[in-house]
Amino acid sequence: MVMTLDLFGDDTAQSGRDIIGPQSVVLRGFALPAVEALLQGVDAVTTQSPFRHMETPGGYTMSVALTNCGTLGWATDAHGYRYTRIDPLSGQPWPDLPEAFLRLAQQAAAEAGFANFLPDACLVNRYEPGSRLSLHQDKNERDYAAPIVSVSLGMPAVFLFGGNERTGKTQRVPLFHGDVVVWGGVDRLRYHGVMPMQDRPHPRLGSHRINFTLRKAG
Repeated sequence: MVMTLDLFGDDTAQSGRDIIGPQSVVLRGFALPAVEALLQGVDAVTTQSPFRHMETPGGYTMSVALTNCGTLGWATDAHGYRYTRIDPLSGQPWPDLPEAFLRLAQQAAAEAGFANFLPDACLVNRYEPGSRLSLHQDKNERDYAAPIVSVSLGMPAVFLFGGNERTGKTQRVPLFHGDVVVWGGVDRLRYHGVMPMQDRPHPRLGSHRINFTLRKAG
């Protein structure tokens, strides 16, 4: 059952877990003990491969700025969606996956019932007020056996979690600084997105939300 949290009240992450699907869970505050190491990892990644606004095949410029780390990075342009080993902006390999990212992802996956998770790709998103992410499936990966692990830092957001069809019923799940969402198994291809961000500055990150999502892509 999803716990109802007031997005316009206290935005401190809660403890515990919210079950949002048969094999989907929000681990409340799970990332908080590792926040400093995680933010250092974000800084290291974005120093090498800065955030950028990519263009979709339909010519739409994404409102969310993004970059990647790990062996593979997700990219989009006029030619389509795909994973690449090379950052198209720098012509160099994507930055290594920070150890703190990997450790947290494996711990969260195990907590959600997915043992031996070994991600090789991490999409790092930066949201600002007004940024949004439309409903989509994560389906560019080669196999869907591994879960998705998504970490939220900074401003609160409303995560949209739907069904296996775009027209399916969608849950609105508030996410706060330190929350981790894990979904996989029968839920692996569920549609998901993020509602337009409201400007509720975080004490540490200001008017930004950093979200990084780890997957097994190769």
